[in-house]
Amino acid sequence: MPTPTPHISAAPGDIAPSILLPGDPLRAKHIADNFLDDVTQVNEVRNMLGYTGTYDGMPVSVMGTGMVIPSASIYATELINEYGVERLIRVGSCGGVTDKVDIRDVILAIGACTDSLVNRTRYGGLDFAATADYLLLKAAEEAAAA
Repeated sequence: MPTPTPHISAAPGDIAPSILLPGDPLRAKHIADNFLDDVTQVNEVRNMLGYTGTYDGMPVSVMGTGMVIPSASIYATELINEYGVERLIRVGSCGGVTDKVDIRDVILAIGACTDSLVNRTRYGGLDFAATADYLLLKAAEEAAAA
């Protein structure tokens, strides 16, 4: 059974198998307040707010991760290893990618790459592009189109 970690104060069973991960903890609060039902705050360590509720009857959590790879890596590792989270979905803004992308446009990305030393250390000097689960991405596309 999971126990609270140095970065997540949730109790066993407080975090759903599916979690949305915006960088900004206030965006996590906004998502919880506006899109989830029966919401409970499950984390407040370092003001990295986390919540669990339901969406269409399905348990869903949402928690901030901060802006940079080391912070997000810590949270993802603890969520998977200590809380058994099965689906981690990064949500949020993408900064100034191109002039063709306007505020509130929805972008569904199959992959993202970084030249961070975090990846190079883990993958023997190589860069690694993390990719989304195709069926999950396709379901998001279909939901957005509907």
